Amino acid sequence: MKYYLIFLLLLFSFGGCMRQSVTVFSDQESVRVFVEIADTLEERRIGLMNREFLDENSGMLFIFEDSKPRTFWMRNTLIPLDIIFISDDLKILNIAQAFPCLEDPCVLYNSEGDAKYVLEVNLGVAEKYGLNVGDGVQLNL
Repeated sequence: MKYYLIFLLLLFSFGGCMRQSVTVFSDQESVRVFVEIADTLEERRIGLMNREFLDENSGMLFIFEDSKPRTFWMRNTLIPLDIIFISDDLKILNIAQAFPCLEDPCVLYNSEGDAKYVLEVNLGVAEKYGLNVGDGVQLNL
């Protein structure tokens, strides 16, 4: 019984170290972003709403079942964000700089093509790391 408890403790300890991330490769360098996953309708609906802070090199990865044009808005989102639209072949389609919206109507941010993934990070991350349309993305899930 003692060894079983030690095993469980080690399992849960190391499990927390294996965080999900996305790595984006630009001409200048690569950046690894630790992500929360939004892959259900409810998780995608809520997104980063009502949060006051997002850690550096952290974000949210929205995963959809299919690739199609996507539209995002910042309703009740308090943090300015870079919204990075990503194709099913893991290339950046476009990057939108998005600002908080607390009242309707809110600005709509659209993908420029069919997106299967959308990565939201703090505003300025794309510029800081030189991320551009066509840059490759690796999902470490």
